[in-house]
Amino acid sequence: MDLRPLRALVEVVRQGGFSQAAKAVFATQPTVSKAVRQLEDEIGMPLLDRQAQPPRLTEAGEIVYRRAVKMLAERDDLYAELDELRGLKRGVLRLGLPPLGSNALFAPMFARFRSRYPQIEISLLEHGGHRLEEMVMAGEIELAASLRPESGELDWQPVAREPLIALLPADHAGARDATIGLQQLRDAPFILFERGFALNRVILDACQRAGFAPAIAARSGQIDFIVALVMAGMGVAFLPRLKANEERHAGVARVPLRDSGTDWEMGLVWRRGGYLSHAAQAWLALAREMHPDTA
Repeated sequence: MDLRPLRALVEVVRQGGFSQAAKAVFATQPTVSKAVRQLEDEIGMPLLDRQAQPPRLTEAGEIVYRRAVKMLAERDDLYAELDELRGLKRGVLRLGLPPLGSNALFAPMFARFRSRYPQIEISLLEHGGHRLEEMVMAGEIELAASLRPESGELDWQPVAREPLIALLPADHAGARDATIGLQQLRDAPFILFERGFALNRVILDACQRAGFAPAIAARSGQIDFIVALVMAGMGVAFLPRLKANEERHAGVARVPLRDSGTDWEMGLVWRRGGYLSHAAQAWLALAREMHPDTA
């Protein structure tokens, strides 16, 4: 099977349409449309509902898309491994980091990695943990920092473990407590991160175990804005201790969360069984060196 039609289908889904996909693969829109149509003819089933906006995968399309992502990632691994065998080391580390906690955990690693491997370029992407895991599975990046993954298709190396801190308005009934439980917060609106941030999963799963689903007042990808919403009395929010300690404001109380299973466990993920370049292996080794207590 020619992989180019598979790439066209994958990009139509990722980019949300044929014209956007054409830009991603440096082709014309008719070329992308023809490639997807040829793939449908080969399989004998429609793969996209073109009446939906953006185009939506059919049941057959879901199966083909899932397999296509893996096939394209395997192809990239094949070329990377052969390049290193030929001695064509490009010296590029394709790395993804989330906005939350990366400055404290990974900025020092960047400096040391650069001093040891000055010829290796780091191609860095920043997204929430869920999106980064998808990119690792698709072969778009080699490594990503994320919370402990649920998928058995990802390997994980721990970097840090921090308790979660509840950020409360200063006049909240629990603002002066030594610790606080989620049950005490069930009637308060929650301020979460944007969808795609893995921390949301930790919080919502813990609420489910506590027997309730929180009302969500707002979502944001900006920590400063989340803290400002707490100060304004909009609700409660949660941060790992290393970030919460940076947010000292008169209008915000910081109270450790005592519920079990709510620790923020940050680590590095990569595709299980996937090929890792020498640059990626060096980054993992440096992480074990600089964070030995979690290795």
